[in-house]
Amino acid sequence: MRATTIHAPFDMRVTDVPEPIVQLPTDAVVRVLRACICGSDLWAYRGEAARQPGQRIGHEFLGVVEETGSAVGTLRRGDLVVAPFMWSDGTCEYCAEGLTTSCVHGGFWGSVGYDGGQGEAVRVPFADGTLVKLPGEAASDDHLLTGLLTLSDVLGTGHHAALGAGARPGATVAVVGDGAVGLCAVLAAKRLGAERIIALGRHEARTDIARRFGATDVVAARGEEAVAAVRELTRGQGAHAVVEAVGTEQSMSTAVNITRDGGAIGFVGVPHGSGTGLDLSVMFDRNIALRGGVAPVRTYIPELLPDVLNGTIDPSPVFDMTVDIEGVPDGYRAMDERTALKVLITNA
Repeated sequence: MRATTIHAPFDMRVTDVPEPIVQLPTDAVVRVLRACICGSDLWAYRGEAARQPGQRIGHEFLGVVEETGSAVGTLRRGDLVVAPFMWSDGTCEYCAEGLTTSCVHGGFWGSVGYDGGQGEAVRVPFADGTLVKLPGEAASDDHLLTGLLTLSDVLGTGHHAALGAGARPGATVAVVGDGAVGLCAVLAAKRLGAERIIALGRHEARTDIARRFGATDVVAARGEEAVAAVRELTRGQGAHAVVEAVGTEQSMSTAVNITRDGGAIGFVGVPHGSGTGLDLSVMFDRNIALRGGVAPVRTYIPELLPDVLNGTIDPSPVFDMTVDIEGVPDGYRAMDERTALKVLITNA
């Protein structure tokens, strides 16, 4: 079968790899219908996250169950399923607490020795604990299928950020970052009832989506200028809830400086750079809380799924470019050059 492999910085290839098979009784094999490229994949693409030559890549996908191991009890051949960006057994103490990303048997798609989502099929460990069954009729609805794919990562990650920040009815929420996760955080904040949502971003095509998702204000600035603009919009106080969806020192510093005293920051941007941007003495003096990290999206899918199915929320606009499996390297180039926000990969 065909799958995306990474060989060196900026060297993505679609190559022939062995078809996945059930190796353990708890496995399933999923034939991929939709996958996508994540902003975090770009760190490997740019050589800023180590990968072995020929390693698989991609961690967001949905598809149809093709085969199941003898111990799989909740799924059968032909089921339409979505996979969260990490697999988990669903039974350990962390999974029971909802922190599926800390599962003692969990792992990340594309790890050495495991399949990546940017291919034609994937072997899924712990299929019962990992995969979430979708309505079969969704497979024939292209628009809905695209929206459902966001449950694999970006929608759940945006939701995690909004929850960590304390988005709630009546609150003012500010979102630092206009990537797909930041935009989904705007959508999540709106869903959670936020009264005012300030999106920080400088790319008009992206901030247009933010407005469509519920942003009431847009701040097209960075650094001190952005802080001043948010303060002006909030009577000098800052936002009750702030999402940090970038992961740089500057973005975290901005997040701290636009948070209202007693407020909270929900951080989901993968940290990279020379420092954290955090001054604990400032956070202590102003009673600012910090919550977030790797989003346990498997826990959130059952909550978010009904709203996607019934159209209450439509996250599909985060995809602005579509390629087939052979076009994945072009998709990486487009995202790296910021000519695409998020690239959808179709196998059917």
